[in-house]
Amino acid sequence: MRISMLALALVPLIYGNQALAQSQQELSIEERIAILERELQALKAENEALKAHTSEQEIERKRQAEQTSERLAEVEEEVDAASEDGITLGGAVRFQYQVNDYDRAQRRRGGDLDFDIFRLDFNGRMGDVILSAQYRWFEYMDAVRHAYFGYDFTDEWQGQVGLVIQPFGIMPYNSHSYFFSTNFYVGMEDNPGSGLRFLKRTDTWDLDFAFILNDELGGVTGGVRSSADRYNYDVVGIRVEGEGVYDDPSLLAGENNTFMTRIAHKWDLGADEMLELGISAQYGRFNDGVRNVGDRRNYGLHARYQNGPWDFMAQYSGYDYSFDIDNIGVVVGAYAFYDTIPSRADVWTANVAYNQAVSIGPITDLTWYNNFSLLTNKRGYNDDTIMNVLGVAVTAGGVFTYVDLVTARNQPFVGGSIAQDGGRTNTRFNINFGYYF
Repeated sequence: MRISMLALALVPLIYGNQALAQSQQELSIEERIAILERELQALKAENEALKAHTSEQEIERKRQAEQTSERLAEVEEEVDAASEDGITLGGAVRFQYQVNDYDRAQRRRGGDLDFDIFRLDFNGRMGDVILSAQYRWFEYMDAVRHAYFGYDFTDEWQGQVGLVIQPFGIMPYNSHSYFFSTNFYVGMEDNPGSGLRFLKRTDTWDLDFAFILNDELGGVTGGVRSSADRYNYDVVGIRVEGEGVYDDPSLLAGENNTFMTRIAHKWDLGADEMLELGISAQYGRFNDGVRNVGDRRNYGLHARYQNGPWDFMAQYSGYDYSFDIDNIGVVVGAYAFYDTIPSRADVWTANVAYNQAVSIGPITDLTWYNNFSLLTNKRGYNDDTIMNVLGVAVTAGGVFTYVDLVTARNQPFVGGSIAQDGGRTNTRFNINFGYYF
């Protein structure tokens, strides 16, 4: 566990803010070893130069050389240890405080402080086989985020099988806040699925190809307690006239046999400056357990620009679900309840963030951000879904905190639903804090 966390901490030293955008799951053991080895070579060169210096500042140079030698020994130990087989255990314990202007009783009692999740992460390898898995326990349900086996065919190509993260748009997240973007609530951000994924990572290209047989709960015929007990939103039914937005589905339908690709090109512009442009596409079917009942199409264009502490994201996403059955939308399930989304919509997102190193007691890092989402052109609905999240992420040792002010209309978890007309604009103040280990 210490090894993997230290390796992650070294990423910004080597790649700047570009690597800060990658999650722990995006770094294989070989990638972390390569990072450490590059630092090792740099430290060796610095050490030799310092030892050979004979100017009037020789005493100070010797002191620096001794410090460099100590760091050099630490990195050598990390390189050796990271090369060994083993599975690292990590996780988090999180809590949440919220005050909502659309809940009068809650406001009067000063808001609510709740347990959020307990989470366990397993990452590593035995021999040539990679393991990555994450499971989450909430007060009201438990769910797997991802769980797959992997194999590195080359230094650039990796294959994964199991519950993999579906490649789409800006990865790993098209957001900086605790609430993700509105893409998350229609299944197009950080969404797992059961199938195969092949990915290539170089300094200039990200290539992803995936085949997702069905959702992470086994589709319509999966033997689960509830198809709503999942980490991210998937289509679980067809919404027909006479049903409410949050009703259990009377007509079941699950995502089936979906082919996916994501292609992104990256330009290193120097001096901690990077540009990424990419496209994404997904095509598959819907199945009711007996036969195919419709088609699904998802597509996207994205751009990301990073310059020193600044991070800019922009993305267009669209989906179009067609069914053989008359409907007023589709039923989606997640977080132990059902909701409804239109069968077609477009999503626009624009995000900006600024990372600031500080020294305020235990606080070492602040990331200020504003994330904006607009879901429009809804089939069968007139009113747009809008969400803006203004906030800051605070790092203090093992404690990571999101402080978010969310202003939204027709947005899940902010007093509304995407399949809704006439919703009012609501505000939610939210603090999510957790200890990561």
